[in-house]
Parts: sequence; C-alpha cells; structure tokens
Amino acid sequence: MQSMDVSTLHLNASETRYEKLCTLTDGDFGAFLYDCDGTLADNMGAHTASYVEVALRYGIELDGSIIDELAGWPTVKVCEEIGRRYNTPFDHHEFATQKSQLFYEKYIDETRPIDFVLRHLISHAGKVRIGVVSGGRRATVTRTLNVLGISSLVELMVCAGETPNGKPFPDPFLLAAEQLGIAPGRCMVFEDGDPGVQSAIAAGMKWVRVDQI
Repeated sequence: MQSMDVSTLHLNASETRYEKLCTLTDGDFGAFLYDCDGTLADNMGAHTASYVEVALRYGIELDGSIIDELAGWPTVKVCEEIGRRYNTPFDHHEFATQKSQLFYEKYIDETRPIDFVLRHLISHAGKVRIGVVSGGRRATVTRTLNVLGISSLVELMVCAGETPNGKPFPDPFLLAAEQLGIAPGRCMVFEDGDPGVQSAIAAGMKWVRVDQI
C-alpha cells in the first residue's frame, strides 16, 4: 500500500510539473530547443560517475559537484577545466574520449527520462520545430535519444564541437535556429544549468530551467 502511495505521489508531481512547463512555454514559438543531459535524460549522476572514474586514472580525486556547475559545457572544455582546477597536465581530448567511451559502454543503456520534459517534447512534436542542443558528443546524444525513444521526433541536433564556441556562448543555439529557419526570438530553450541559460540569453531566446519547476 505504501509503495502504491509513493507511486501515486510521483505521478501527481510529474503531472503538475508538466502542466506548469506547458504554461511557461505557451506562446508564439516556432521552435523548442532542448538540452539533453539533465533536461530530457535523467543521467547527470552517470555522467559525473564517468568523469570521477576517468579522473582517478590521472591521479585526480574529482569533486563531482564541478560537473553540475559546468552542466552544458562541451565535454572537452569540462576536461580542460578539471586540469586547470587540479593543476594537472593531461591530454584533454584523450580524457574526453575516455570519459565518453566509459559513459557509452557502462551507463548509457540505463538512461531514464525526465518524464514531464519528455512528455512536453512528445506532445509538441509536429506543432513546433524540435531540436536538441547539447554539449555532449553527437554519438552519445544520438544513442541517448534512441534509448529514450524520441529520435524520430527530433528534427535537428547541435552537439559538441559543431560550432566555434559551445555553451555558454550563443553559437549552438543560433546554429540550431538558423538550420531550422526560425528567428531566435521565436525559440524557447529548455535547460538545467547556468551555462545553457547564459547561451540562450546571449542568443536572444526565451528559456526555462526545468530543474527549477
């Protein structure tokens, strides 16, 4: 009985958050641009675990809170920042490759959705243009969307290394808007971290922090 009550509470909370998200994003929008990790996919813990495990290979006892702080940054930029903060020289691209490979092989198939955001995307597909703008590598983001079962609904992806600058610069969101043929002012961005929000603001787009709903 207790388990059923907890499940019911979870469903009610998810429904409330979905309704609030729909209200916040109601308007004359031509495109919805979603971050992936931490926004559509409940996988930030797995990403942090991957960074921590690879960091140990380099003799670094990584504070996982750094990964939350840098949410949305391209993977290689996160690795550069880890090296800077721990004053440890290493090949940032090699670290990023090891991290992405570990996440892909060990964690990605366990990805779970952030239900109310995933529902929002599904319910608006075909009504507005749908894009995913992520600091993750394209192969990893593609696999994540496949696991979540929404690949066919996503019209465009912009991923790490595909623009001169990643989040918090505006480049990724501006490229998405350009390729979708939608003016930046008619794009709504869905994010879970400050770098992504900064990127959206710099691009002249509206935004919502799904983790604060």
